[in-house]
This record gives sequence, C-alpha cells and structure tokens, in this order.
Amino acid sequence: MKNTTNSRRDFIKKSVGASAAIAVGGVLPGYSALSYGRIVGANEKIRASVVGVNSRGNALALNFASQPNCDVAHVCDVDSRAIKKCIKGVEETQELKVKGFGDFRRSLESKDIDAVVIAMPDHWHAPASLLAMQAGKHVYVEKPCSHNPNEGEILREAAAKYGKVVQMGNQRRSWPNVIEGIKELKNGAIGRAYFGKSWYTNNRGSIGVGKEVAVPEWLDWDLWQGPAPRKAYKDNIVHYNWHWRWHWGTGEALNNGTHMVDLLRWGLGVDYPVRVSSNGGRFRYNDDWETPDTQVISYDFDEGVSMTWEGRSCNGKPIEGSSVGALFYGEEGSLLLAGGNTYKIFDLKGNVVKEVKDDFKVDARNRANPAQNLDALHIQNFFNAITKGEKLTADIDSGHKSTLLVQLGNIAQRVGNSLDIDAKTGHILNDKKAKHLWSREYEKGWEMKL
Repeated sequence: MKNTTNSRRDFIKKSVGASAAIAVGGVLPGYSALSYGRIVGANEKIRASVVGVNSRGNALALNFASQPNCDVAHVCDVDSRAIKKCIKGVEETQELKVKGFGDFRRSLESKDIDAVVIAMPDHWHAPASLLAMQAGKHVYVEKPCSHNPNEGEILREAAAKYGKVVQMGNQRRSWPNVIEGIKELKNGAIGRAYFGKSWYTNNRGSIGVGKEVAVPEWLDWDLWQGPAPRKAYKDNIVHYNWHWRWHWGTGEALNNGTHMVDLLRWGLGVDYPVRVSSNGGRFRYNDDWETPDTQVISYDFDEGVSMTWEGRSCNGKPIEGSSVGALFYGEEGSLLLAGGNTYKIFDLKGNVVKEVKDDFKVDARNRANPAQNLDALHIQNFFNAITKGEKLTADIDSGHKSTLLVQLGNIAQRVGNSLDIDAKTGHILNDKKAKHLWSREYEKGWEMKL
C-alpha cells in the first residue's frame, strides 16, 4: 500500500461506517465478497489478524474476510496445517494476500494490524487479549473471555487502561429477533419475570485415555501451552478435547453455557448473584475427561430472581424441542429463546400467543460455524465501535460478568459446596478453598501483567 498507516486509519474512521451499512447482514445473495469489495471502493479497510484458526477460528477468519470493510491480513496458529488451510480459504474470499505466522506475537508487531481475533484454547483467551491490547490492537475474543475470574478482571482493567475496543463473542447479543425478544421481556410481555432456565445438550463420545507420544512435527506444543504450566504431550488433547481438562479448558459450562447464561442475565437484568451451587459430574465414560458431562448450576440474586443452567454433554435429548435455549418464567406467562434468532411467548396455560421466526438456520451443535450470517452482525458492531464509537453489544464488562457466572458454577462444583457471593463485586465470600480457584498458576514468564 502507498498510504501510510496513519492515513489509512484516518480513512477508516471517516468512511468505513458508511460502507458497513451495506454489509449489516454479511454478504447478500447474488454478491461475492470480491464484488462487495469493489462496491466499497478503496482498499482502506480494517485489517485483522486471526489467531487460532483450526476450527472456530477458521470459520471466523472466513467471516471477517467476507465483510466488505475488513481484510484478514494475518492468520496465526501453532498448527502449520491449520495456517495453510485457512490462508487458502481466506484468499479465495478476499483480494488481499495473507501472511501466516506460527507465533502470533510476530503478527502483533505489525503496525498494519488494527484488530486481533482470538479463537485459541480457553487458557489463551485472556493472555492473548492482553498482549494484543498492549500492542495497540482492538480485540474480538471468543467466549469465554477468560479461563478464571482473575483474568476477566484484568481484561476489564486493560480495556480501560489501553483504550481499546474489546468485544466478546456472545453473538446472540447482536441477533435482531433475540434483541426484540429481550425487549418484549423487559416491557412486561410475561409480567414480572422471576425465574430463568437454560440448557445445552449433545451426544459427545469418550475421549479415551491419552498416551504420551512424540509431539507431531506440525505442532508447536510449547507455544500451544503458552501461559499454562508445562505438561507432557498426549495424543487425545489437541485440538478439541482440552475443553474437558481443567488445566486448559473450562468444561461445557463455559464452552456453551456462557451463551445461555448471558441471555438469562441480560433478560433478568442482573449482574452478580448472592448464592451459587452446582451438582453433577463425569458420569457417562471412564476416561481422561475431568469436567462435568452432566451439570446443573443454580443462581440466586438479591433482585428476587433465580436462574439455572443445565448441561448434558452425553445425552442429547432436547428441551422445549431445542438442543440449546433459555426460557424465562413470569407472573403472566413465559418467553423462550430457543438458540436461534427466534422467540416464542406463552401464556400461563402454555399456549403460544406470539412466535417470531427467522429463515436463517442455526445449528447449535456445529462447533465451528453455527450461524455465520447472524454472526456477521456482531462483527459489524465490533467494526462500528472502532470506527464510529458505536456501543458494543457485548463489551468486556458484560462479557466478564456472564463468564464469571459460569466460572462460579464450576468453582462450586469443584469444591463440592455452594458459594456465598458479594452481590456488588461478584467475589466469593468466606471460602478459602473456593477463593484459591479465583486465579491460576502460570508458566514462569507468562504471568498476566498490566
């Protein structure tokens, strides 16, 4: 590019907002991403680096590249195979050639990168977000925003300190019919709402018992572990089963529960609970899976409301006809958000009094790309926050609060007792064992420091 970095960013601030209106729904039928790029005109776009592109990150890279006001300039992964695959897909979507990096910190050194998209394993989400902000980049981080509560608090402080836009991937906060459903709830469609339940179900198989083997030549195992204390490589961890190991993952509660608990917290208008309990365990298989495959987390709030999340990783029977959802109960009826961009309102007898549908199909069990077109709305909100100062639908403060709720559930599960919580701060009260899980140990030199 002939323009300087500063002039490019000045142009972005002045012009991208207008072009974003064209792209509110992502790429429309009949138009390719390349033709959209020509409609927008100049090559002055937000330039993104996507980090962690094996599965969900690959889908995000393609979605970001499909937006007319964005170019994916870098893709980064510790898996050399994932880099090659992602570059191929992105370069088929946009005109700009892509650079690949095994170590994402090299990408952060580039002055041409405006935003970093983080889809690494959970133990990397907060440390990578902090490094990106310290490098002067805006951040789009997939849920959960942190591996433990302390990291979430650090991210809130960092966003304020470095003045960066930080959006968490609670994409449903940007889905139009979900927004409308929450508005109906708050406007009294079911009277005073006082209880909410949410759920996620699946039929996941056993992960077996891992064996220590040589690290594959395509994997940088040391960098994959990054901030986590070192462990030997086993053949059943990479790329997905780390979710079920406390050392790196956060279980089904944060993997999928974060989305639904966030909807409940949003709809009921609450922040921190006063009491949290959790029941469940690893029941289905005898293997290396540590986190619960069956779990019910319960929350009580000072506002006189309660809510629950039910996770069943190994029994996929739906609830209310959906594998995932959030259901609000009120004095005059109930309101269902069934996982897609839809909602239903019921009277006290269970009769449907209103139903709002959407032609876009959402597959909540698709772990890479359940709702690409709808997620484009969340991405555009992120861009508009950068270029126009638009309010984020899922800023880091909101993201941390929802993440913390499911983290508290996991902590209660691990210590084996309910927790009393400070309703003003979300901190655990009078439980030394539980407070120990508020943070984690880091590999030396990888500690998060503002």
